[in-house]
Amino acid sequence: MLINLSNHPLSTWPTTQLAAARAYGELTDLPFPNVSPDGDEAYIRTLVDTYIYKVKELAADGDATIHVMGEMTFTYAMVNALKAQGFRCIASTTERDVVEENGVKTSVFRFVRFREYI
Repeated sequence: MLINLSNHPLSTWPTTQLAAARAYGELTDLPFPNVSPDGDEAYIRTLVDTYIYKVKELAADGDATIHVMGEMTFTYAMVNALKAQGFRCIASTTERDVVEENGVKTSVFRFVRFREYI
């Protein structure tokens, strides 16, 4: 099972990313929390505890890989907590292509692969 804990739901992923994700088994979304910039470290710990519980509910058999991408302090704490619980955590990597038209730069991100947090 792959649990997608990010701001990008599976329905928005390109076909190449979905194909790579299917190698992990069943796919499910767990929407990334809206992390308040005013929150302190205790706030992050509480939020992580809440999301660890949600992950465990989704992965009742404990066999899941978690795709974690988002606000950095929450992501760092969440990945550490998940790994301590025995979960495998991955990030998606992309190639950024910048297109400039009429003086306006637009970034296009192209999925490359998943990489495990080590």
